[in-house]
Amino acid sequence: MLYGKPVAEALDARTRAQVEELAVQGVAPTLAIIRVGEDPSDMTYERSVVKRAASLGMVTACYDLPELATTREVSTIIDDVNANPDIHGCLLFRPLPEHMDEGFLCDRLVPEKDVDGIGHKSLTGVFTGAHHGFPPATARACVELLDHYDIAIEGAHATVVGRSLVIGLPVAQLLLHRHATITQCHSRTADLARHMKAADIVICASGRARAYGADHFRDDRAQVVLDVGINFDAAGTLCGDVDLDAVEPQVRAITPVPRGIGSVTTSVILMHTAQAAARFSS
Repeated sequence: MLYGKPVAEALDARTRAQVEELAVQGVAPTLAIIRVGEDPSDMTYERSVVKRAASLGMVTACYDLPELATTREVSTIIDDVNANPDIHGCLLFRPLPEHMDEGFLCDRLVPEKDVDGIGHKSLTGVFTGAHHGFPPATARACVELLDHYDIAIEGAHATVVGRSLVIGLPVAQLLLHRHATITQCHSRTADLARHMKAADIVICASGRARAYGADHFRDDRAQVVLDVGINFDAAGTLCGDVDLDAVEPQVRAITPVPRGIGSVTTSVILMHTAQAAARFSS
């Protein structure tokens, strides 16, 4: 099992060291968190980010708005975050309510503070290999997890199932930059199982509960599977895109859901915030 906790702890140790270095310069890395509405999962996650940041010596500034807040109201907060030199990163909870212009708001955030890679300028950096902005945190979390467990990326064949700008497309690009050979698939790919079986690394990010079972993977204990899906099955149980119980016995390694990629994503957001603070102070 490729558990996320050891990876998160290793990333947090690196971030804590950078925070301590910045403290000597009088800089306190600060993350703004913007949440619209009172979705219980968002509120729980906000509390966990605030707690984790504090444990690393970082500061958070929370902006919690009602469900009926307007695009203009959120835009004003983002403009304030952009202009505030004491705030180094910003996490905007998505999806936003349907009445808001989510694309406009994502692009409103300057890439230097876009620590979750939600704006088009940040995504341009991912696809061009430029170093402005940051990649989407979950996409980078996948790469950090592979590195932590010494799973070779260079020269590997990776199949990515999913094509969203949040995970599927950016994680494929990050792996490509690391000299992997990429097959990009999605739910409508013909003979999807064949492409998945051919890969050394399979990343499932299509958002379909337990959609990929034993018949989608080889039975030689050679493949590495990263399950990025966060779903609830018919019984209301949290699960991934992969049928973990069926697939785990036949692959080399696999991330569980929960206790997999999620905690690493949080650590990446905080790491990006500390890196942003270092860039601002240089």
